[in-house]
Amino acid sequence: MGKQGVAEALHEVLAHSVRVTAYDGSAGGPADAAVTVHVRDPRALTHLVLAPGQLGLARGYVAGLLDLEAPDHHAALDALSGPSHVGDLTWAQRLGVLRAVGPEALHLVEPPPQEVGARRYLTGLRSHGKARDALAIAHHYDVSNRFYSWVLGPSMAYTCACYPSPDATLDQAQEHKFDLVCRKLGLEPGMRLLDVGCGWGSLAVHAARNYGVQVVAVTLSRQQAEFGQKLAAEAGLADAVDVRHADYRDVTETGFDAIASIGLTEHIGIANLQAYAERLAGMLRPQGRLLNHSITRRDDDSPPIQKRGFITRYVFPDGEIPGLGRIISTLSRAGLEVTHEESLRQHYSRTCAAWSRNLDEHWEQAVAEVGLGTARVWALYLAGSRLGFERGELALHQVLAVKTEAGESGLPLRPDWGV
Repeated sequence: MGKQGVAEALHEVLAHSVRVTAYDGSAGGPADAAVTVHVRDPRALTHLVLAPGQLGLARGYVAGLLDLEAPDHHAALDALSGPSHVGDLTWAQRLGVLRAVGPEALHLVEPPPQEVGARRYLTGLRSHGKARDALAIAHHYDVSNRFYSWVLGPSMAYTCACYPSPDATLDQAQEHKFDLVCRKLGLEPGMRLLDVGCGWGSLAVHAARNYGVQVVAVTLSRQQAEFGQKLAAEAGLADAVDVRHADYRDVTETGFDAIASIGLTEHIGIANLQAYAERLAGMLRPQGRLLNHSITRRDDDSPPIQKRGFITRYVFPDGEIPGLGRIISTLSRAGLEVTHEESLRQHYSRTCAAWSRNLDEHWEQAVAEVGLGTARVWALYLAGSRLGFERGELALHQVLAVKTEAGESGLPLRPDWGV
């Protein structure tokens, strides 16, 4: 061990408002700090010093080698995301820690089993081919429907809600989002709706029950499809809602009056966006509408998701987020007329906060259901996402496009779907 204790060495390169304690009895930082990092095991140092970017903190926390003491995970990540912090240590800072504690403090250690990445099971499969996409989706969505019900609440909607008022509940906001989508698509009784990336079927059931449409809904998650089929049957809508465990590229029907793509674009891959847009455009009837609801990054020149970072290794393998401009231009090149777009960025930070509260309220149940490591992955992921939307690093846009024919869109002169 060097002259400094482990905690003292780490605190020098962390945000000054954070306290650090370590397994060697050392401590650093203000005693009254709102956030404390407890380094429980020497193996945490290996992750913190050697892993790139924010991966070290995530690995140590998910593996239980370090703990975070804070009012909640959002407060912890907010405090740890200053200009000099554990998530973005320079190599000079890492070497400084190593010199202080001594190289003998490092121990060979594997990443926790929750970390997947391409090397684990995607090697040899074509990027965003059907087989690889199915595995990537299964990793994130086929966790446990019970777990998701605790996090998402009764709506079982895993996409940005739309809050009609500041005091609206999460379920009210999700119901408002479902209805906003249906109104933007101009749904009327007897129409045919295609819901690609339908999740647990909540939007499909809402559209069939409230607008009298026939719905084909597809998801690559088997657990989601089974849940959606049961949801439609229990609502007495099995004849109106066809929930399929399938790739949207395998849907053979065409001539749909409307297509809802809610939270699918993030899984498509930026190189495949044009093919995605052209396929959906080809499935619409003339004057049919497409609503694309997806996360975007600040612009197409801003840094993309790190392919070796926390999100791609633990949450969304192969996930890619385009900028709004790319989405709009891609839809336009596919022959669709983009008629309206709306940012729901602030709504998504509220949505993530609500999901985090739900997870905290069901923490013991969640840990029993999926294990401590996976629960911690979700806690970091939701809190980090909330920060991203709060700071404007991420956004959420709804883009409405129509298959205009001979200059006629069929849309009213002004939007008629309200707020």
